[in-house]
Amino acid sequence: MSMTNYLQRYTGWMILATLLLFIFSSLCPALIVSVAILAWLVVIIEWNKLHVGPRRQAKFLFAAGITALLFSYQQGVFLGWKRIITQNLQLLPMFIAVSFLGLTNPDTQADDLPKGKWAIAITSFGTNLLGAVINLSILLVFGDRLARNGTLTKAQSIILGRSFCAAAWWSPFFLAAGVALTYAPDMLYHRTVIPGVFLCFVAICYSIIEVGVVRKLDFSGYPVRMESMTVPFLLAAGVFVGHYFFPDLGMIMLICLVAPPAAIILMRNRPRRPLLHDFINNRITSTVSQFVLFLTAGLFSSGITSIIQVYPQIFNFEGSTFTNSLFAIISALLIFLGLIGLHPLVGISVISPLLLPLNPDHSQIAFLFLTCWAISTGSSPLSGVGLVLCSRYRVSARSVLMNNFHYAVFMWVCANLVNIFYFDT
Repeated sequence: MSMTNYLQRYTGWMILATLLLFIFSSLCPALIVSVAILAWLVVIIEWNKLHVGPRRQAKFLFAAGITALLFSYQQGVFLGWKRIITQNLQLLPMFIAVSFLGLTNPDTQADDLPKGKWAIAITSFGTNLLGAVINLSILLVFGDRLARNGTLTKAQSIILGRSFCAAAWWSPFFLAAGVALTYAPDMLYHRTVIPGVFLCFVAICYSIIEVGVVRKLDFSGYPVRMESMTVPFLLAAGVFVGHYFFPDLGMIMLICLVAPPAAIILMRNRPRRPLLHDFINNRITSTVSQFVLFLTAGLFSSGITSIIQVYPQIFNFEGSTFTNSLFAIISALLIFLGLIGLHPLVGISVISPLLLPLNPDHSQIAFLFLTCWAISTGSSPLSGVGLVLCSRYRVSARSVLMNNFHYAVFMWVCANLVNIFYFDT
């Protein structure tokens, strides 16, 4: 037996150790490097067991990222190994924690899901409202319940992805809100939430009409019943309480602390111990594809970040004023960079220092950042949401991009109109 085959017997326990080490890293930050090493070890051990599609995508991301990093290093730019190997890392423990919630799903979920236009609307607004509070974990809670044989339909992937990401326009719990406040420090939340809620509503309605009226796709939605809503509401309540008593803990850390105990408490079957043992040995390994794609996408994002630092003159706006035309150009640029895999945080952190000297309205700049975040993450196969759809629910990257490209263009146009009529009046 080869070493790889031997270690594969313990992959589940290594994945669990990744979650536990991440939790302990809140007390000892130096442990984050150990988390990264363990996560990359899982990738190496499980590489040959990946499906062809995710493996091909991961190969491209890895090769392109390494090439960009080597080129940048030759030009005198190096981000540091710690930053490179830990990019996207904080999301993996959340996937592990939320995967425990699968223990609460009913044994048979065959055809008990609501169908039709009303189901599309309920699922869309439910994903948006609950996702606004508990973030990406709601995508996994809803997605795991809707998936059949581990796969979402085209209609389900469109509705879940867009509806969740649209919350970035208005939710104060989203990372996007913290980033906007950081890079547009004088923003006024009430001035961004009004156009944000409007665009969020437009995005959801556009998606509902597209799926249910224009394409007339078959749709099975999330069941809004007491039994099915217990888990997401308990998770939301736990996060609210945790955030109130421990405001310094991030949303991802709170979910890592709340989700596994909640799942164990709400387990339907008994006895718990052998079921948990089986879960760790067999079912928790369903997160492996997320490990592979998120870590290689993080490497790719680091490569793009390095290239941008090599050529800073491309993003020079000296001598300009912040006009509606500049809003349109920058938003298009950041959305495009998001579509090809650059994390919105990276693009925003690069653009912000170049825009602030132009003395713009900080609320308008924040609205720009939130718009780019909401559109790019909801349309790209390489965003966090896109990677979840591709890796966990076997939606093809090409499908994500093709199904959402027109949506990205439409919402970009809407955002520019809102910018003109709301911020310029």
